[in-house]
Amino acid sequence: MSGQIAFLVLGRLGVTMLTLLIVSFVVFGATLLLPGDVAEILLGQAATPEAVAGLREAMHLDSPALIRYGQWLLGMVQGDFGVSYANNMPIGDMIGTRLANTLRLAAVTTTIAVPLALFLGITMAVYKGSLYDRAVTTTVVSVISVPEFMIATFAVLVFAVWLRWLPALSLANDVSSFSQLLKVFAMPVITLTCVISAQMIRMTRAAVIDALKMPYVEMALLKGASRSRMVMRHALPNAIGPIANAVALSLSYLLGGVIIVETIFNYPGIAKLMVDAVSTRDLPLIQSCAMIFCFGFLLLITIADIIAILSNPRLRK
Repeated sequence: MSGQIAFLVLGRLGVTMLTLLIVSFVVFGATLLLPGDVAEILLGQAATPEAVAGLREAMHLDSPALIRYGQWLLGMVQGDFGVSYANNMPIGDMIGTRLANTLRLAAVTTTIAVPLALFLGITMAVYKGSLYDRAVTTTVVSVISVPEFMIATFAVLVFAVWLRWLPALSLANDVSSFSQLLKVFAMPVITLTCVISAQMIRMTRAAVIDALKMPYVEMALLKGASRSRMVMRHALPNAIGPIANAVALSLSYLLGGVIIVETIFNYPGIAKLMVDAVSTRDLPLIQSCAMIFCFGFLLLITIADIIAILSNPRLRK
């Protein structure tokens, strides 16, 4: 690795850390703007002002916002997510199982969606303008135009109501065999695959088409290189950077789409936990879940940028 590449990679990591710090400030400030008082919500409407004031003091809600932000940020850095207001349990224990369920769902979706999107995007670029290209493009544009909650609702109507092949709810705790595993993940994975694959296919197709227009690819074609060799040996290696960004952007959208999917299918993931925390105004739990989503998004984008830097042929020497 040359010094220039190392400098660019370290600079990108520094930007990521600074962005994460800014995001933490925004997340903490946004939760403070939520309507209602936590102490009043926990004690109920019949609580006396003295009881509310005592609970606010016990929960350190009467401290200045900047002091609470510093304490919260220091605890996050040390791995201490705090205690849930609603359940009086350590947030780390509450998030552990839910995060594992969400990561499991994301891993299954990624395993299916990424190879499918790359295959379709590359083959569409190779056969640009053909009937196959036009048919897949029409399908992709149609899928992009439909929001994920509509796809999830349609999947429930088709597979759970009409065909009765799959359950309408995905309860990850009810898995004891491979068939039950398929039933649990089938509809959430179908929905998320449709959501993230469509954009990934279009961006991959555009990246490969741009690479195929380069002079060195045309020279390889004039020398008699086959179509497969022209794509795999000449065009695709130099399109890795844009393709990596396309994959990262699509997978980062998975973090937002999983909130809707987990809510519709009642999947016990961290997104569903965050939605429940909003309804009970559990500020520490909301902040922790939001930071996990932001960290996942920044991690994907940073990895894509580093891959783009490392794959740049102008920086290899």
